[in-house]
Amino acid sequence: MRRVLVANRGEIALRAIRASRRLGLESIAVYSSADANSAHRWAADEAICIGPPPPKASYLNAAALIEVASKRGCDAVYPGYGFLSEDSAFAARCAEAGLIFIGPHAETIARMGDKVAARQTAASLGIPVVPGSSDGFTAAADAESHARQIGFPLLLKASGGGGGRGMRVVANTEEFAAKFDQATAEAQAAFGNPAIYLERFFPQVRHIEIQVFGDSHGNYVHLGERDCSVQRRHQKLVEEAPAPAINQATRREMAEAAMALIRALRYVNAGTVEFIYDVASGKFFFIEMNTRIQVEHPVTELVTGTDLVQEQFRVAAGEPLSFGSSFADGRTAIEFRINAEDAAHDFRPSPGTLKRWSPPNGQDIRIDSHAYENYAVPPYYDSMLAKLIVGGPDRTAAIETAKSALACFQVAGLTTTIPFHAFLLQQPEFIRAEIHTRWIEDNFRNPA
Repeated sequence: MRRVLVANRGEIALRAIRASRRLGLESIAVYSSADANSAHRWAADEAICIGPPPPKASYLNAAALIEVASKRGCDAVYPGYGFLSEDSAFAARCAEAGLIFIGPHAETIARMGDKVAARQTAASLGIPVVPGSSDGFTAAADAESHARQIGFPLLLKASGGGGGRGMRVVANTEEFAAKFDQATAEAQAAFGNPAIYLERFFPQVRHIEIQVFGDSHGNYVHLGERDCSVQRRHQKLVEEAPAPAINQATRREMAEAAMALIRALRYVNAGTVEFIYDVASGKFFFIEMNTRIQVEHPVTELVTGTDLVQEQFRVAAGEPLSFGSSFADGRTAIEFRINAEDAAHDFRPSPGTLKRWSPPNGQDIRIDSHAYENYAVPPYYDSMLAKLIVGGPDRTAAIETAKSALACFQVAGLTTTIPFHAFLLQQPEFIRAEIHTRWIEDNFRNPA
């Protein structure tokens, strides 16, 4: 591996370019016309305009990306997260073109990307799954009898993807058909697959995920868990490690379940096995696996002292894993997503120009960002401007560092989630680690 096409934008593209440089690799960036002033374009050894602003015409244009990679003499393609990172067809097309896809094999992505198949795989290994349907459905009439068997309230989820798209909570039979039709339409638009499966809905759960890694030499490790329970519309806002609300026995059982899954899959590269944890019963259930690096991976890096993006490159190049699973130093890390969103108005996107951008710095503070002063934030893509990651010897210390860092974070020109995070850190439920995935919808009020 000598030259890598970075098939993404923003913060993760910038991170991959820097990782490439540290490893002595050349990087080729792609950018849409809306991202002509994006930092990842300047950071790479070479940058190519891939198309107009709409993602389907640029960052989701698989044929154009492979053509650029081939013409520019690339050996590999780095997908990051989002866009084509979990597109098995893209991974297969890269392989067919003689390009190393820096991620799992296409067959693994396809198997775990189908949420129904992923559930079936986990269940076959004895891993507890959320009670629900064993198949996906495209018509409400076919699914309704299964819904009655599962019981209400229940959750509709897209078989072909995640991120909250194609997801609906259904309270009773009267609203089932209408919400099912909404979910299938959204799933078709987002993933090209209208199939929906059904799960029992737990009103108050925590979202726990296990960071895993495998290589082509048969080595498999986990790097502990992250708690991602602070969410809005099924999108994560705050992540922390270790998970504060589970005991050691549950922590160990989740990790063992994740390891059983990646061993069975002969999993290669970075991945995340996701669970919900029902506080009332003390039980956990597998929900899905993300076959890519996660937005919140810096939390794990701070706790374990690893560089997961560089490890992705090394493993893709055929090297064995450089670390094991022994990371018990007791430290805490918390990540806050600084999004261009107006939390006071249902987290409405707030694109615009950053008239001031002065992130905090100091001990136990890390900023991952592509933003800069006078950067015009385009309205076409994810609203994340930065990730503020703080560390500490324990959770109390990390929270205090976070409060100071947020207070010093100066932004002007558009609205961000900084005031929301400052508000959150004052809430007794967060301090006591009693947040659940629907806490924002149930409790959040305008902090102003």
